[in-house]
Amino acid sequence: MYRIALAWNGKTLEVDNSRLAAIIVVGCGGTGGFVADGLARLLPQGISLVLIDMDTVEERNLNRQSFTAADVGLFKSEALAKRLAGKYQRPIQYSVLPVGAGDLPRGIIVGCVDNGPARQAIADHLHDGQWLVDSGNGRNFGQVLLGNSTTEKLRPSFIADLCCRLPLPAIQQPAILAQVPRRRSCAEAVAADEQGPTINQAMGALVVEVVRRIIEGTCPWMQLYLDLDAGTLTPTMATPEAVSRLTGIRPSRLIEKERRKTCQGTS
Repeated sequence: MYRIALAWNGKTLEVDNSRLAAIIVVGCGGTGGFVADGLARLLPQGISLVLIDMDTVEERNLNRQSFTAADVGLFKSEALAKRLAGKYQRPIQYSVLPVGAGDLPRGIIVGCVDNGPARQAIADHLHDGQWLVDSGNGRNFGQVLLGNSTTEKLRPSFIADLCCRLPLPAIQQPAILAQVPRRRSCAEAVAADEQGPTINQAMGALVVEVVRRIIEGTCPWMQLYLDLDAGTLTPTMATPEAVSRLTGIRPSRLIEKERRKTCQGTS
């Protein structure tokens, strides 16, 4: 079984994420709010948590997202950062600028946006090799996709039992870039029966578990598909064969034969 590695010890080939600087959550609405709360609770103090969202809290958000009446009119990232900082007694940074207004911080990017243009903006501003955990959902289903590389930079991707490069989420599922911005809020989507009442919480918990395992060095997945109606969670393991099916690159060309650092990612 391969394990996703942000970085590793070149001699022992053990995962070493000690230099991971930050987790950056882009999108603080439905799923993003639950992700931010879970990460604020679980992240080691040495890893910064950064929240990015330029939207403001509206009354229609209150019964579905992690906000109160006192937050109405505030930026979502600001309101959430201040509340979680007090709740968990840790500093939490936030930005109210759109992605693209400046460089993204270095670290793992967690995308919790719900449309193609926002996903494209994130992809356009990633640092080379920077890991992106992208989440998305429909009524009672959702997916989490992990990746950090364009197709031409995937060779090699695997060394020993470590996976250091995977295709970016938009390469794995190009359709996520075609999703149009949602006109309804999550609350309105629930009222219209377009979205189940617990899918955001379920996806939030799944994303937090993925990030926790990446940091721990025990994450074996490149994709996770959740179906609440069927009661199933279906993984795609990070393997040369799985990457080959997506890209057409032969599995043998994705495997590093020597202990070099040519497939080192960026954290």
